[in-house]
Amino acid sequence: MTLFDIIALLISLASLFGYINYRWLRLPSTVGLLMISLATSLALMLLHTLLPALTIVDQVRALLGGIDFNQALMRGMLAFLLFAGALHVDLEYFVRAKGTIATLATIGLFISTLMIGSLSWLLFNAVGLPISFLGCLVFGALISPTDPIAVMGTLKTLQAPKELEANIAGESLFNDGVAVVLFTGLVALLAATHGAPPDAASAHTATHVATHPATHAAAASAHAPTAVTPGALALLFLREAGGGALLGLVAGYVVYRLMLSIDEYRVEVMLTLALVMASYSLAGALHVSGPIAVVVAGIFIGNRGRAFAMSPTVADYVGKFWELIDEILNAILFVLIGIEVLVVAFSTTALAAGAVVILIVLLARLVSVALPIILIGLRARFPRGVIPILTWSGLRGGISVALALSLAPGPERNIILTSTYMVVLFSILVQGLTVERVLRRYLDG
Repeated sequence: MTLFDIIALLISLASLFGYINYRWLRLPSTVGLLMISLATSLALMLLHTLLPALTIVDQVRALLGGIDFNQALMRGMLAFLLFAGALHVDLEYFVRAKGTIATLATIGLFISTLMIGSLSWLLFNAVGLPISFLGCLVFGALISPTDPIAVMGTLKTLQAPKELEANIAGESLFNDGVAVVLFTGLVALLAATHGAPPDAASAHTATHVATHPATHAAAASAHAPTAVTPGALALLFLREAGGGALLGLVAGYVVYRLMLSIDEYRVEVMLTLALVMASYSLAGALHVSGPIAVVVAGIFIGNRGRAFAMSPTVADYVGKFWELIDEILNAILFVLIGIEVLVVAFSTTALAAGAVVILIVLLARLVSVALPIILIGLRARFPRGVIPILTWSGLRGGISVALALSLAPGPERNIILTSTYMVVLFSILVQGLTVERVLRRYLDG
């Protein structure tokens, strides 16, 4: 199938599943689409079991083999989805919550990675699954960040206080950048321990490694450090995060000045589209974080740009354009997550361990939220129930699946991918459906 055929098929499925959800199920869009696509995949697997001669699953797997989920998300959809989410961030509340957001996105993520890595290593080895401690830390790094795409989709259905919404949205928009840097270093270290060439142990830039999987580690950039050390990781993070933020600010300001000089919605909508694509591509060339660049640019345009450079007509068109982009790409993404179950090699032991991993991930999320909040609580005030709310609203989604799929083939990858998939499904289908109830319980009680 050609690229056009694949895109046509995905959009057709997303539209059909979206219609079914809106017409009969009435579930939140992300949850409904994932549930329907997952049910379709399971039905195909059952049909294949009953009538193996039809080779339906084999044909679908061959089709899915032509879709690089990692590339599709990390190099295709992510920039647009992050920018669309960042456009709606209220800068006033975001600045107020900056300390909490920064702490949760860094210290909280490191705590979660270490807890998940350690506990999952004990679990996997107890049930006889072959995986190293470093492999478990890699799993901890890719499953710890809350997915901004899933979280922002859920926030649309909630009417939480602005301060709380800023904490949830801000953390989800920034902690993926931190996680990818950590994931990068750990994958490089894992490659080194497996006897890969020296260049394969080099920590590549976060965006590049996330989009060019560990199987390509031997082609690591000459700009990367030659040894994976805590200091090297810290420098990599500062360059990635700081450089990405600076690039996003500069690019956002340039487009803001251009929009300030005209009042034509067609041109200004195209300027925002160019801002996303150019800044994300330039970030890759400069070896800085593309996700952070588009988030910063989106916050700048969504606040200062909307307030001073857009007429009400332009603001309305820009908002509706990005809302439509967000809906289309979200629909495709969650359909993809649902049908990707057909290519995951599940085993009974891995499934049983994955069920326990869900509890480990929830426990790690609770601890990684509670410790920073308790410390910050000495000088900041939070609404009632902030710890359980932040714990349960920390959804995982497509970014975790994409990073897991980027790992080199092998037994460790299969274990990590199975556990990742189970956590993501539980996160979206269970947490996504009940997070509003949890929010109401604490805010209305």
